[in-house]
Amino acid sequence: MELILAVGQDVTGPLNQILGWMAWLVSVAGVFGVLIVGTRMAMALRSGNGDEHLTQLATVLGACIIGATAGPIVAFLLSG
Repeated sequence: MELILAVGQDVTGPLNQILGWMAWLVSVAGVFGVLIVGTRMAMALRSGNGDEHLTQLATVLGACIIGATAGPIVAFLLSG
């Protein structure tokens, strides 16, 4: 039995290129997000309330994980 995909090679080529660019943009945004949250956390530690920034750091790291796994998941689903 032959598997027929709903999308052709003319769609998956540009989609792979877009997914590659998005993966790099997510990586850059994640690094900047961690730097910003880390800077804010370091400044807050001087005033004694550094605990509230841990949820922001967890949010940024969670977004990085979702962004990093989105490309391979889409590639797997389109490969059939």
